[in-house]
Amino acid sequence: MHEVIICEKPKSSEKIANALSRNTIKNSYKKVPYYEFEENGKKTTVLSAVGHLYSLSPTNSKQDKIFDIDWVPLYDKDKQKKYVKNYVDAIKKLAKGADKFIHACDYDIEGTVIGYNALKYACGEDSIDKATRMKFSTLTKEDIVKAYENPIPIDFHQVDSGIARHVLDFLFGVNISKYLTDSVREATSRYVQLSAGRVQTPTLSILVDREKEIKNFKPIPYWLIKAALQDDIIADHKAGKIFERKEADGILADCGDADAVVTDVTLRENKRTPPVPFDLGSLQSEAYGVFGFSPKRTQQIAQNLYTEGYTSYPRTSSQKLPKSIGYDKILKQLSKNAEFKKHVDALKKPLKPNEGKKTDEAHPAIHPTGTLPTGLDTNEQKLYELIVYRFISVFGEDALQESMKTKLNINSQEFSFSRKRMAKMGWLEHYPFRKIEDEKFPDIKKGDTLKVNEILCEEKETKPPARYNQASLIRELEKRGLGTKSTRANIISILYDRKYIEGQKIQVNELGEHLIDTLKEYSEDITSEELTRKFETELEDIMADKITKDSVIEEAKVGLSSILDDIDKNKSKIGEKLYEAYQESRIVGQCKCGGNLVMKYSYRTKGTFVGCSAYPKCKVTYPIPRGTNVLKTKCEKCGLPMISFGKPRQRACLDPKCGRNGKESTNEVVGVCPQCGEQLIKRMGRYGEFIGCSGFPKCRFTKSVEEQEAK
Repeated sequence: MHEVIICEKPKSSEKIANALSRNTIKNSYKKVPYYEFEENGKKTTVLSAVGHLYSLSPTNSKQDKIFDIDWVPLYDKDKQKKYVKNYVDAIKKLAKGADKFIHACDYDIEGTVIGYNALKYACGEDSIDKATRMKFSTLTKEDIVKAYENPIPIDFHQVDSGIARHVLDFLFGVNISKYLTDSVREATSRYVQLSAGRVQTPTLSILVDREKEIKNFKPIPYWLIKAALQDDIIADHKAGKIFERKEADGILADCGDADAVVTDVTLRENKRTPPVPFDLGSLQSEAYGVFGFSPKRTQQIAQNLYTEGYTSYPRTSSQKLPKSIGYDKILKQLSKNAEFKKHVDALKKPLKPNEGKKTDEAHPAIHPTGTLPTGLDTNEQKLYELIVYRFISVFGEDALQESMKTKLNINSQEFSFSRKRMAKMGWLEHYPFRKIEDEKFPDIKKGDTLKVNEILCEEKETKPPARYNQASLIRELEKRGLGTKSTRANIISILYDRKYIEGQKIQVNELGEHLIDTLKEYSEDITSEELTRKFETELEDIMADKITKDSVIEEAKVGLSSILDDIDKNKSKIGEKLYEAYQESRIVGQCKCGGNLVMKYSYRTKGTFVGCSAYPKCKVTYPIPRGTNVLKTKCEKCGLPMISFGKPRQRACLDPKCGRNGKESTNEVVGVCPQCGEQLIKRMGRYGEFIGCSGFPKCRFTKSVEEQEAK
């Protein structure tokens, strides 16, 4: 009897093999590790994919509309993935003649497709009939053994939904991108690689709509009346924003030099319930707000923590913690860490988590497994502690906050001020990532008189809507039903990579804005949220066996064909407008000669640089490192744009000879070092600005300027 277990990644295969047997032997084939053990006359081989082994590709790339596609080995399509061939070869060789197969990839749509394709194309189509599925949410020995001993059938509706998603994304992305790129080439004889996608383009459209709201916003002046009282109390006039200057002047005149009389003091006690457990979206949002991690970075770190066995599966939409995960056992294991123990010991039994409404049939909310980590880097440690403290605080008691609202009368004009303080910390004792309002309450009562030091009239202007950041955009996509928990972070990352958007506070550049404007004018369906949301619903319906994979794909081809016909009818106009936008998007500043500084591509070095548009009359050029972003901010010394580059991101002047790149330091204090408690100082290093600890060289903590600003 020969049994083959297919895992998603090498680390997973190692953990699964070692969990299932003490007699596991590690071997390798073409430098690909695999594991074997024999028990009770059964030989088991544990093999690993390395993510996706197969990818969709056109069967005829010369087609005008690319609708005929098939799965091919990833290394045939992407020459940078040659290493994948060794994994495919290892599976083919070592799975040959096996009697039984177990699909043990991550239990989500992507993991299901990875394992299904490995079985179908590497092990042979007959392997699927001999296969079962392991379902687990953590890579702990207990969960692995339980999943192995209680296998389930492969969910072919999940397989079909995953395949349909891949097909839809491929057909929309490849065809629309091809048609847009061809439109520029036919209109201008220039090659500009443009990108569009089924979810990517509606997402960009949301950002463009916000960009236009901001650009078209006209500020309206208003006035705020405040009273500066004794004991540093600032009270606000009840009118709030006042949009007529005469009304503000009238209030000021009425107040005169009178004192403030306390007309009412209201004390309330408000309950603050514990937070709910993390799903992927809320973890991404919290990590962005606390640490400045991008959603994609958070997802990568969370995946690493899961693969190492320290936390549960991260790509979940659940805010539930079922009792079956073993609260007591996890908390007991966490208590082996002295810091965690203080918080665990303070929890009151019986333990009952405060859960949210969102559920996920595949996995519970994100939680620690109880296995204490070793060898984590700084960012992994941060995210791990965030997950642990959130898990502990979910079992905490309600916090109690007291509020005081005081109403005042100044010559018949009504003012008020409020204060908040903590009466009981409750769960907040266990979650150090929340800002706590703990203000001092003044000792006053109804009828008291307070001295008025000054009546202030502040003139302000209404502000445009705020730009999205990566975390708030993910929340917006979730609210609108666009993308999935697993794909949203990557969609945003693609928009940055395509240079359609930039900045921590997301700003759409000319190319991104004109792309959406042009598509809305000539083929609005491409930017349609409704079309994208409709397909998302149908992909879920495939999972629920309400509709078939083939019917969804055929329907998509009909809709896509109509979109492509619209582009084809207006190719010349679309190409001209997109090329004009592309030219504008390359401008990064002005040259001393009066020409524009533009981003250019060097076919000799295969990289980008900045050069003058007046070439060859002006031969000014500036080299830039790979992966550089040119920023809106200007160098204080020479006026050229600043650039951001490297990991962690560093800032420098575009001109490498500018003294702004020298070793002078601003020595601006920007925070407190999380490792030693000394000051964090903004410094100027050889390659630009960075944040460093004042305790150097004893403490070598550093971070990027962008990470600090995001925080």
